[in-house]
Amino acid sequence: MLPWLAYATIALVWGSTYFAIALGLESFTPYGMVAFRFLGGGFLALLLSRLRREPLPAKADLPHLMLTGALMLSGSNALVTWSERHVTSGLAATVCAMVPVFLALFSGQRQGGRIWVGLGFGLVGVAVLADPFHGQVHWLGLGALLLANILWAFATLHGKHHVKQHASALGNTTVQMLTAAAIGCLIAPLSGGFTVGPVSTKALLAVGYLAVFGSVIAFSAYVYLARVWPPAKMGTYAYLNPLVAVLLGGLFLREPFTWNTGMGLLLILGGVALVQLRPRASLASEAA
Repeated sequence: MLPWLAYATIALVWGSTYFAIALGLESFTPYGMVAFRFLGGGFLALLLSRLRREPLPAKADLPHLMLTGALMLSGSNALVTWSERHVTSGLAATVCAMVPVFLALFSGQRQGGRIWVGLGFGLVGVAVLADPFHGQVHWLGLGALLLANILWAFATLHGKHHVKQHASALGNTTVQMLTAAAIGCLIAPLSGGFTVGPVSTKALLAVGYLAVFGSVIAFSAYVYLARVWPPAKMGTYAYLNPLVAVLLGGLFLREPFTWNTGMGLLLILGGVALVQLRPRASLASEAA
């Protein structure tokens, strides 16, 4: 029951974070948002860890936790945040639905033809979203999203294989988030500062939501789920993220839902489905 609760939390909360990022960018720079989001989230995770009297993270795990925090939060997350300056939140979530494809490819498991067909579907979907004949999508923004997918998948698998102590779940999250916050504080002054103007209440609430729900709650659920479920099964949370993001973007940000958006979304999700949905024979052998 707990894994499914974690799965639902990741799917719904992270689907809404693309909308929250779009709101936060009205006042914060990408790395300014990374700094404030993960500084707040990191200290909240630390407080909860101490209240629960968790053991401190193992010394041997610290380098791996810092590496995954840097790659996932101040790397991948910052790229997604930056991309939303140039593409819609719904499109960002749709492209990030390819994370399960990269998880499957990087898992070290042998991949068959179905996997490569799925990857091809996903890449065609990205091309449809980019609409090269009409120039509707910012190419650097699209490239940033694809790189964000790669960094996220690599860091997820690295943490799964190298972080050994799991009794300190919130403590591990603290190390990852504070690492990202430190990197954000270093890079923000060199990349436009922390804010782009007066901080509105709406933007502040959005960053607060990202810190508490998007970071501490959903990220902790993700780390847990990555440990107890295989990468292919765990990665299917990305099926639901675009649906939530497109719905919120259309309702509240008036983001257009074009033919390219719909077709690209279907192609990407179809590609991910080919990667994730294993044949009955494979499932039977795993059960045996």
